[in-house]
Amino acid sequence: MARILIVFGTTDGHTLKVASALGDELRARGAAVVVREPQRTDPSPDGFDGVLVAASVHAGKYQPAVTAWVQTRAAALNRLPSAFVSVSLGILQHDAAVQAEVQAIVDRFLRGTGWNPARTFSVAGALLYTRYWSLKRWMMRRIAAKAGGDTDTSRDYEYTDWSALRTFAAEYATLVESRGRVTAASVPA
Repeated sequence: MARILIVFGTTDGHTLKVASALGDELRARGAAVVVREPQRTDPSPDGFDGVLVAASVHAGKYQPAVTAWVQTRAAALNRLPSAFVSVSLGILQHDAAVQAEVQAIVDRFLRGTGWNPARTFSVAGALLYTRYWSLKRWMMRRIAAKAGGDTDTSRDYEYTDWSALRTFAAEYATLVESRGRVTAASVPA
């Protein structure tokens, strides 16, 4: 059974939901999964067969605790089958310039941390208007209106493609399992 660590950063709570869904799918495929937030604990990748990191984009950056955690452990992460899930509303926009900027945010994060994950995946997040304080709600509504998104601030909107996220998790599980078989096969009896 593969042991997989999921490290996540969340601002308003949605990326926790994404990390939990990834964990559920990996568990359904037989993996032992540990989900941790580096702001609360300092999880070590030691002893795991794979590491998945999920973080959300806010003001063009990911959570500082996730960035620091990845920077500190980049060498270990680069030795394992690892993957990064970027949660962003920007991927909902079909404007080529916006898509390029979303990819540039991912690229800057990876270059800046020295991490080279085997897989990356971008998934849409959520507009959690009812959880935002008034100024943030106003700003997010303006951003959503400009992008042609939902602007009724009396409710929340989830845009995550849960089916695509489960497919990504299944592909990642296969990657970790195949790496384990290769490693086990390369050990002389």
